[in-house]
Amino acid sequence: MTQKTTNEMRLNARVENVAPSATLAMSARASELRREGRPVIVLSAGEPDFDTPAPISEAGAKAIRNGFTNYTANAGMPELREAIAGKLQRDNDLRYDPDQILCSNGAKQSVALAVHVLTGEGDEVLIPAPHWVSYPEMAKLAGAEPKRVPTSVESGYKLTPEALDDAITDRTRLIVLCSPSNPTGAAYSPDELEALAEVLRSHEQVYVLSDEIYEHIRFAGEHQAFAALPGMKNRTVTINGFSKAYAMTGWRLGYLAAPARITDAAAKVQSQFTSAPSSISQKAGVAALEMDHGPVREMRDAFRERRDLVVERLRAIDGVRCPEPEGAFYVFPDVSALLGRETVSGRSIENSTDLCFYLLEEHNVALVMGEAFGAPDGLRLSYAASREDLEKALDRIEEGLAALP
Repeated sequence: MTQKTTNEMRLNARVENVAPSATLAMSARASELRREGRPVIVLSAGEPDFDTPAPISEAGAKAIRNGFTNYTANAGMPELREAIAGKLQRDNDLRYDPDQILCSNGAKQSVALAVHVLTGEGDEVLIPAPHWVSYPEMAKLAGAEPKRVPTSVESGYKLTPEALDDAITDRTRLIVLCSPSNPTGAAYSPDELEALAEVLRSHEQVYVLSDEIYEHIRFAGEHQAFAALPGMKNRTVTINGFSKAYAMTGWRLGYLAAPARITDAAAKVQSQFTSAPSSISQKAGVAALEMDHGPVREMRDAFRERRDLVVERLRAIDGVRCPEPEGAFYVFPDVSALLGRETVSGRSIENSTDLCFYLLEEHNVALVMGEAFGAPDGLRLSYAASREDLEKALDRIEEGLAALP
């Protein structure tokens, strides 16, 4: 008798356990509806709606004209790493040698590298929620266990020292902090970060991944680098990049700064996965750090004006609670009072995913459901869009929510 065989494909179990990006999924669905001719306004993507400033674009174009199109050193060209070291010292009071800095294909890759070299089987990664969609999935891919630590509207979506202390166990290896935050826009003050650092000083086994990609999009107060707090530099990986502040999302350029052993390990992984970022993008990155920051401040001020508009309009809607973001270009309103209802068309709104698809498919506005960020009572709206589009979208949101009986 011939034994029956199958050709069923078996994938890595860690990959099978990873959820696809909800933000990309919503953008894809919105694009599909647009192709059908629907006038969808997309407020789901975390991308500045400004062009890359001219000095940066010109540096990239010049690199192409001059034939600077070959591989660079895996960790990034020395000129860029030196410029980043200068930026960290000038802006953040942090001294790093250039060889403690690794340039990657976007800050997202830098986060993934840090998670993979610092965590593994049996480790816990603490992630305050609401959180960026990719943090827990990266922990899963590394074999670690993501552990969400809830925050609240009342705390401004900020982690408290008490909640941090309660969440740490013998298995805790890493905590992820993001300030200003995606998806909430919350930004910690220096005193608030110091209070968290004081807790961590009693738990020496815990490292910190400090995602500071929105550093320059802060509307009040001074940015505090976590690694600059007393005793924290040797236990902190600082993540930053060029996508948000410089409107360089498509250039794919980010970096991490950390103790040499961590940076060397991350560079080893990068050398086997992707190697260095684009040589052209690296030249543009140098120009970004060297140029006058007037265009960066202009973009920040525009985001502040849009924030004020969006918060005012959302707070006027019954059932919506909306903390005022202190940075980035997102709001994360609590819509729990609107859940558990049914639309006049018979659609059931049991959670924020239902609410987002209702607003998309019946009112032509694309947002992102709170479930994707570990906070099912909320949803994320990006105000990186024109004022005209924001006004139209808010009219549609108001109309859609008012229609919920």
